[in-house]
Parts: sequence; structure tokens; C-alpha cells
Amino acid sequence: MATLPDTSRDPARVREMFGGIAPRYDLLNRILSLGIDTRWRRRAALSLAQDDPKLVLDVCGGTGDLSVAVAKAAPAAWVVCCDFSYPMLLRAGPKFGRPDVLGRCVRVEADGLRLPFPAERFDAVTIAFGVRNFVDRRAGLREAARVLRPRGRLLVLEFSRPTGLFGRIYRSYLFGLVPRMGDRASGRSGPYGYLARTISEFPEPAALAGEIRESGFAAVGWTPLTGGIVCLHDARR
Repeated sequence: MATLPDTSRDPARVREMFGGIAPRYDLLNRILSLGIDTRWRRRAALSLAQDDPKLVLDVCGGTGDLSVAVAKAAPAAWVVCCDFSYPMLLRAGPKFGRPDVLGRCVRVEADGLRLPFPAERFDAVTIAFGVRNFVDRRAGLREAARVLRPRGRLLVLEFSRPTGLFGRIYRSYLFGLVPRMGDRASGRSGPYGYLARTISEFPEPAALAGEIRESGFAAVGWTPLTGGIVCLHDARR
């Protein structure tokens, strides 16, 4: 069954929203995740580094945190950080100038649903916390498959929903504290309520794995992290 475009994720509005919160995006990530978000990205980067990739595309790369983590973990890799929000990419610039990744991370302003790269160009594609924002998930996943070489690897780091008592506590935090703290600290009304809503509406890991498989990938698996708050999906083209 085809996925209909989600009009609540209008690309222009999402781009404007991320542009507005870009100045405090990294700070709020650290605060709202209690610093655990850096561990999630490092886990993904270390997993990818086992393949010794030479050219990696970081879709929805934002302020470049995952791009830097990949470049550090895989010293032979060149990383292209791609995002459609220019203000977010601006924040990546100083990070890409650090000595341990200097000259190996570059920025490209582009939409993940219309990547400006030839087919079978990259050894790996990463997408951290960006699949939720695609107006058409399968279109974005198909683009990732298109630019990957045969047997290339896709890693998707995305929020999930814990179950049981921990799940109830997490939902209270997600829908209660996160929107209030995030919107107040960012000076914007709505972005962090959007975050909570997109997490609650996102497919379960098995369903997302099915969408990844239907979009041109094989050997799709996933690993829950931090009690299931996040899942790391791993697939081969």
C-alpha cells in the first residue's frame, strides 16, 4: 500500500521551523536528552565504521553532529552533510573545521526527497532523527537506496516508543516537559510539541523496517537503545 504524503509536514513549514530553532538546537538536544543523544550518534558512527566506508552521505544532517561522529569513527571517510535548512547547516561549519575532521566533512543544502547526487555514489547513508520529517517516508528511503552503491549500508537513528512503566514515564516527559521546556528555551511556540507529536505518530520499529525493505533494502534489522527511546535501524541495499 502506498504512503500518502502527510500534509501536516509541509516542507516549507518544517524548513522554517528548523531554521527558527537552529541557534539553540544543539543546546536543547543536550538538555532534553540529558546528554544521551551524543551516545546514540556515537553508537551509529562506530557501527558504520566497521565497514570502513570511504564516502558517506548524512541526510537530514542538520548541525552536523552525526557527520562529525562518523568522520571521527571512520578516519578514511569523507562525509557529505545534507540538509534543506540553511540555518542548521551554518551551525555545522565550525564543527567541520575541527582538526580531527578538517577537510573530510562538507555541507550541501538539499532536500532528502530530491538528492542532487548520481545513482550508486555512496558507500553508506545515515539519517538521524530526520525520517519523521519526510512528507513521504518511502520517497526519502527510495532516494537513499538510489544513491547507495550495491551492498551499501543505510543506518537510520530514530525515536521510538518504550513500553511498560518506563514508557508511561517517558510519555509524560515527552508530552509534558519537553514542549514547555523546548519552546521556552528556543523562544518559539510549537516546535517541540511537533517533536512529541511526530514521535507518537511514528511507526513501530517492525513497521518502519518493513517500509525500509519495501523501499529497496534487504537484511533490515534494528537495535533498541536507552530502553527503547531510540532505535538504530540497519539495512543493506
